[in-house]
Amino acid sequence: MANYLITGGAGFIGSHLSEKLLAGGHSVTVLDDFSSGSRQNIAHLLGESRFRLAESPVLGCATLGELVASADAVFHLAATVGVFNIIKSPVETIGNNIDGTQAVLRAAAVRKTKVLLTSTSEVYGKSDRAPFAEHDDLLLGPTTKGRWSYAASKIIDEFLALAFWREFGVPTVVTRLFNTIGPRQTGEYGMVVPRFISQALRGESLKVFGDGRQSRSFTDVTDVVEWLTRLISVEAAVGQVLNLGNTIEISIAELAKRVIAVTRSASQIEYVPYSQAYEYGFEDIARRVPDISRVVALTGYRPQVGLDRTLERIRQSQLASQVAG
Repeated sequence: MANYLITGGAGFIGSHLSEKLLAGGHSVTVLDDFSSGSRQNIAHLLGESRFRLAESPVLGCATLGELVASADAVFHLAATVGVFNIIKSPVETIGNNIDGTQAVLRAAAVRKTKVLLTSTSEVYGKSDRAPFAEHDDLLLGPTTKGRWSYAASKIIDEFLALAFWREFGVPTVVTRLFNTIGPRQTGEYGMVVPRFISQALRGESLKVFGDGRQSRSFTDVTDVVEWLTRLISVEAAVGQVLNLGNTIEISIAELAKRVIAVTRSASQIEYVPYSQAYEYGFEDIARRVPDISRVVALTGYRPQVGLDRTLERIRQSQLASQVAG
């Protein structure tokens, strides 16, 4: 059995990944400062003999070198995410993402520890060539639009990971995640699905930003975690960039209708201009759907969980949290 380090392991995806690895008999160390993750996400794991929590940010972690050296592989999930964070704290977003990734890679270079980096579909930017394939050109807006700083920081993260593989022999895998959803995800930073479900359960209007015609593809966190746990052991994935996502596309307006149906809510849909929701001149991405042929070929796995099932799981999770709170 292996020993894994998960940076950002108390976050939404990281906590599910921790559960999956522990269930497989592995040992897990989570490095997290709870800046966006939650202690509640991993509270049920703290009594596990094969689970360890190191409470610290990646940057400034005095024991980062030791944690990486003692791991068989590292899942680097820690990052500043969410559109609201990007607009509110661009300096912190850029610094945390780039400097944090470089710190992990430098530590991994000592013993050539494998690192799986989670990047984002945001890197495709404004490209209208869908579905997005990993070899496609990336098209971002101007630097005067702060909205693109997150995508730019994750592009640098990807370049760093691949450069450490080519120059120093650090085995790295880059994964681009497309709108992962599921229980424990918060809408606090702008994530649309938990925000919609929360609004529907309170009987409030579901606030759709823009005209609602922008489309996304949503992937259940269990499918993403399945991919991650498979990829960490696939040697052919080293040095690769891989899309992880569902290929079923849905508009945000239609998503709002699906949420209302699943929650059996009387909520209405309210359309909010981007300038009111975010900032003047905000640019959104019209479509975001992946080509997953590369990761399917490497892992033999395709998404198994449908959108309505995931929405129901999130509904139940939010209701349970309300009762517990």
